[in-house]
Amino acid sequence: MHAQDETVNVWKITFHYINGETESFHAYNLFKLGTTTAEVRQEIRHFINQEWWTIKTLDETIFIKSANILKFEIEPPIEAIEGEGVISEAERVTALTRSNR
Repeated sequence: MHAQDETVNVWKITFHYINGETESFHAYNLFKLGTTTAEVRQEIRHFINQEWWTIKTLDETIFIKSANILKFEIEPPIEAIEGEGVISEAERVTALTRSNR
C-alpha cells in the first residue's frame, strides 16, 4: 500500500451524523510533506465547503452528503490550524451527549 521507506501519517476521522450515528476512517497522508500552514487551512476550508465528500478505501468509494454531518473529528490534532475562529488551547471536559427528547 505504501512504500516502506516513506513516512506514513495516519489520521482517524470520525463523522457524527445528524441522526446520531457515527463512523470512523483511517486516512493516510492527508497532507503532502512540505505543505504550508496556509495550504493546510485552505485545503480544510475547501473540503468543509463541499456539498459532497468522497472517501476512497481499498474496497469501496463512499460519498457523504456534508449536510448530514453534525461534526467530524480528526485525531491526532492538526497543528497547522490556527488563527481566527480557532481555539488552540482547549481541553475536553465532557463528551457530547444525546438529549432524551
